[in-house]
Amino acid sequence: MKKRMWFSVLSSLLFVSACSGEKSVPMDAQSGVSGDLTVYTAVEEELIPDYMASFEEKYPEVDVKIVRDSTGIMTAKMLAEGENTSADVVWGLAASSLLALDQKDMLKEYTPAGAENIKAAFKDKNEPLKWTGNTAFMTGIAVNTEELKKLNVPVPKTYEDLLKPEYKGLIVMPHPASSGTGYLTVNAWLQMMGEKAGWSYMDKLHRNIGAYTHSGSKPAKMAAAGEYPIGISLVYTAAQMKEDGAPVEVILPEEGLGWEVEANALINKKDAGNEEAAKAFLDWAIEEDVMKKYFSANGFTTMDKEFELPASFPKNIEEKMYKENDLYWAAENRDAILTEWESKYGTKAEPKE
Repeated sequence: MKKRMWFSVLSSLLFVSACSGEKSVPMDAQSGVSGDLTVYTAVEEELIPDYMASFEEKYPEVDVKIVRDSTGIMTAKMLAEGENTSADVVWGLAASSLLALDQKDMLKEYTPAGAENIKAAFKDKNEPLKWTGNTAFMTGIAVNTEELKKLNVPVPKTYEDLLKPEYKGLIVMPHPASSGTGYLTVNAWLQMMGEKAGWSYMDKLHRNIGAYTHSGSKPAKMAAAGEYPIGISLVYTAAQMKEDGAPVEVILPEEGLGWEVEANALINKKDAGNEEAAKAFLDWAIEEDVMKKYFSANGFTTMDKEFELPASFPKNIEEKMYKENDLYWAAENRDAILTEWESKYGTKAEPKE
């Protein structure tokens, strides 16, 4: 038996992670499911090998090709590919992106085994399901306390604080067209504040922005490195930077946290030859042992079950998530929001690598 897992990162050169050679297969791994499977994902690159280990063990006869990039780029790729997409399944893409794909009839109904254990807010509202959530990713503020101390500038506690003149040029945030984190942040402001007030807020914030990045995790990493002392970024990345010893404080804005569901779906394909393996993947993706791994990375999971919170992760995160977040509205208005955002603020976007 020769076991392969291929990783393709759209924004860089193709690279391969392969382990081959004969090896024994545990009796409980004799699933009978086999074949080639192409998975499109926006899961953070460093998390994929750990997540995938149990799938490889359970389904040793399935050869998985994983194509990974940021949410915005992956969404644009799939919309461009349409019915000709190579993907058999989507794993860990923003639910609002999946809803945009569904508007193009690219998703197929499938309710994974165990879906009844997923909280209602984090899966499709229709039955059978077209998407099922694993975890949620949230926006917080990563602050380099040492750098702000040098500048004699206070730590911001709210989104409103970020408009103060002393933060001019000190803030970096993700570009909403290429980053799901960026889009969920913009979407949250428009829903929390109302559209008119939300755009007015972003007009003022733009004056203080040093750059817009193409990655949702990069602002937290830049804050940790002292490149920009304030990064609007993924909460989990900011917590990770703090755990690694960076002088970072993870701020959960008092107005509430913008959030998105990291979700999975079956692709509607004319040739459904890989559908058995795709359904097995979707079943596996919400199993309890995999959910524990999501929780360990993100401090949150969509499963209606308590897990032990990582030490570095802020407590009571779910209570701080913006309660009225409407993913369907976010999907319906995505193109119009991104077009307006780009026309107003796109000049500060960092160059694509």
